Amino acid sequence: MKNRLRGSIVLLVLIFGAIFFTVLAALSGFVLAQNHAQDITRARAEGFSIADAGLEYYRWFLSHFPGNTQDGTGHAGPYVTSYADPQGGTAGTYSLSITGNVACGVVQSIDVTSTGVPSDAPGISTTLWARYAEPSVARYNMVLNASTWFGAGPIYGPVHSNGGLRMDGSPNAPVTSSLSSWYCDYSFGCNPGQTVPGVFGSGTNQDFWSYPTPQVDFTAIASSFSSLKTIAQTSGLYFPRVSTNQNPNLGYHLIFNGDGTVTVKQVTAVNQNLYSYPADGSANWFVPDYSLISSETTLGTYTIPSQCGVIFVEDNAWIEGSISSKVTVVAADVADQGVYPNIVVPNNITYTAFDGSAGLTAIASHDLLIGPNTPTNLTMDGIFVAQSGVFGRNFYSCNSSYADRSDLNQFGTVVSTLRPVTAWLVGGSCAGGISGYSGGTQVFDRQNSTNPPPFTPTTSTQWQFVDWKQM
Repeated sequence: MKNRLRGSIVLLVLIFGAIFFTVLAALSGFVLAQNHAQDITRARAEGFSIADAGLEYYRWFLSHFPGNTQDGTGHAGPYVTSYADPQGGTAGTYSLSITGNVACGVVQSIDVTSTGVPSDAPGISTTLWARYAEPSVARYNMVLNASTWFGAGPIYGPVHSNGGLRMDGSPNAPVTSSLSSWYCDYSFGCNPGQTVPGVFGSGTNQDFWSYPTPQVDFTAIASSFSSLKTIAQTSGLYFPRVSTNQNPNLGYHLIFNGDGTVTVKQVTAVNQNLYSYPADGSANWFVPDYSLISSETTLGTYTIPSQCGVIFVEDNAWIEGSISSKVTVVAADVADQGVYPNIVVPNNITYTAFDGSAGLTAIASHDLLIGPNTPTNLTMDGIFVAQSGVFGRNFYSCNSSYADRSDLNQFGTVVSTLRPVTAWLVGGSCAGGISGYSGGTQVFDRQNSTNPPPFTPTTSTQWQFVDWKQM
């Protein structure tokens, strides 16, 4: 019996010993794995800090040597630099790859890729990427030079006005005004009129509201017209003025075909019997409206230069169609003093893709108007700039076939010097009491906000990182 008992004890010792060592081995492995994971996490954090230091270094470098994409070496990268720790040792290295994004021979932005490697973990690295450029109006849903009233409904993307803002909508991004206060009258729903803060109203997400903030320089947009004309003549597409002082309402009709080409028609006559109340306030009664084409002649179909998507029309322009690349259309007259052409949108403008490969910037030296004969539901993809006038739609009589419209769906940015208007609240015989577009959406374009079409107007001359991500 004693021998049997001793044998049982030995067996139990062996069994529990095996279990103990198994648990101990597993626990040791877990601890070692955790330590290894912590080491990797720490090394990656160090690599992140070192890579970020590389980005900050090159931002400093570009501020002193604008446009230099070779780190001052005169040869192609990557450029590897040791990064010192506070004690004077070497924390690691960062490797920089720099690429200039060029259109029409001019650097539009610079992409910097920085890879940080810590000294004590050379097998682990972290890579960061950033785009360095002048911030453009494409960062906004709307950029305005006049006080404006936003009604109820969602607003997607930042909004800025050099004037005041009545905000009754639901923004999901910053809403800024350059004024600390302004006078709100009956046209903004204030009756009686009163002095109000730079941004006020019943809108939601008021933590997004900020005022006063720096102004956006609208006059700077016009300063580039002469250089854009030269660029279009040498590397893009250029169409000279066909209007005259006696007949100033002619121009060109541009139809984008969705395949990198544009069909251009010369407008030889416009409707002389259409009347409207102008959205730019140039008259406070019905006046002739010359935005409706009555005859035109086809000039041809042109390939948009892939390296210089700039089209300069030194006259009025009508634009529509399908955009498949990055294109900037300018309607401006730099040769004739006091002549400020308009852009009219007579039909849908759409992108063939929404991955950032397609983009339109349309810059009118005066008004950018939605035409009278547009579809009931209109789509406008792009960055639309009314440099000295209004983005909007004229008021057409409720008795006309042009008054009753439904949804205006925009994807991109609106820039307007004057108070924009696409719907007129008039009551009476107009359907729903509105002449124009009574509904729709205005959505900010994230893809083009950091990589807009060439020479999109900027909001600052100070280059900065406009995009950033971890690779």
